[in-house]
Amino acid sequence: MRSVNTWLACVAVACFAQGSWADKLQNKAGFDVPEVMRGIELFPIQAPPGADQSLISVTTLPLQRISDTHWKLPKGEYKGNHVVDVPIHLECEEGAVFDAQGQKNAINIRAPGVIFDGCRMINWGTNLTEMDSGIFIERTAKDSQIINNRLHGPGFGIWMDAVRNVRVEHNHVQGYEQLRSADRGNGIHVFATKNCLINANKVWHVRDGIYIEAADDNDLTNNDLHDLRYGIHYMFSHRSTVTGNRTTRTRTGYALMQSRQLMVEGNYSDHDDNYGILLNYLTYSTVRNNHVTAVQSGVGDADGHISGAEGKGLFIFNSLFNVITDNTFGNSAMGVHLTAGSEDNHIYHNAFYNNEQQVKYVALRNQEWSHEGQGNFWSDYLGWDRNADGIGDVPYEPNDNVDRLLWTYPQVRLLMHSPGIELLRWVQRAFPVVKYPGVQDSHPLMRPTQMPPKQGIDS
Repeated sequence: MRSVNTWLACVAVACFAQGSWADKLQNKAGFDVPEVMRGIELFPIQAPPGADQSLISVTTLPLQRISDTHWKLPKGEYKGNHVVDVPIHLECEEGAVFDAQGQKNAINIRAPGVIFDGCRMINWGTNLTEMDSGIFIERTAKDSQIINNRLHGPGFGIWMDAVRNVRVEHNHVQGYEQLRSADRGNGIHVFATKNCLINANKVWHVRDGIYIEAADDNDLTNNDLHDLRYGIHYMFSHRSTVTGNRTTRTRTGYALMQSRQLMVEGNYSDHDDNYGILLNYLTYSTVRNNHVTAVQSGVGDADGHISGAEGKGLFIFNSLFNVITDNTFGNSAMGVHLTAGSEDNHIYHNAFYNNEQQVKYVALRNQEWSHEGQGNFWSDYLGWDRNADGIGDVPYEPNDNVDRLLWTYPQVRLLMHSPGIELLRWVQRAFPVVKYPGVQDSHPLMRPTQMPPKQGIDS
């Protein structure tokens, strides 16, 4: 076994041109290649300029051969900072633990085509400026797979650094709950990647569950994110899909900022604080078939919750040319808040139900929230449908003068559904002396097109 490890170590540091691997190793290194390793085609990578030369190659560990490129690491505690610098499938036996001893990264993935499978990383560094991570995927590690791993540490969980075609699936990333949120790293940090898949991971007690920055053409699917600041946080990233994810007990479920051409579909937000879905300068995107429930006002505390923030199912800030359809927003302090020039969006076929306040709109232009004769379902709509076509005969106007009175004097909400408030609404419709710009749904739906599935967030 020792000779095999030494041979792999030679592969890791050698740079080959043409000819057989065995010939090169024997002629250049004078090393006798084990018979079982002859004919294996590995493509090693040398450390790039400026890389940490103190990392320990996994080829020095007591690997056990499963096949030519599939190796198993037996149970044990492996201390220090390691690097996977050969393109192998490295599978960890139950009980194999990489302990970084509070310094740097636990594992660097450097070679392309690596499969890093079933390992446990603990106790890596806390220096967020140096990007200390449980697993750091270097730019050279294209076409790699990071699967079935367990990470528990203070810095970043998995850092993907400008890499291409990487799959990060079925990993568990747990931060240190005792740290302030601002002092934790993100669970999965995606920087300048392209064509990557982040699927079916569980992340909790870190800062942001999945943070995406300047990364295009990626897929985020079926991740479970809870007890965080933001569940999914997009910045300056385009042409990506966010589907089938679930956030719980975050301060914002989905913060989609400064991005365009996103497909946000089939996600869940349950009992998040402040915001379920937040759109900040999101353009040319589709937000469809998402379910948001029980978003409540944040409570001020030492960990940075926002004091007095409304619990908004959907917050739209300076976002244009989007399609927002077939979503449900319910049981929250506020259904939707739209402000700061958010115009030219198609908002229809959504269900707003059982919210303390359905809509808050702050702008200077009227907006129509229906499309091709189809509006939204509003649980507090008091109109009628005389021809039974499923469309209300009276437009729904959720932010009239009475609503503005309620925004100015919140204590009046105690009378929100009283006969006196309903009389005021009738008077302003009958005698519209002063009418402020606002939202109008000219074709309100009498029944929702869909509600959260029973197995969804309300179950």
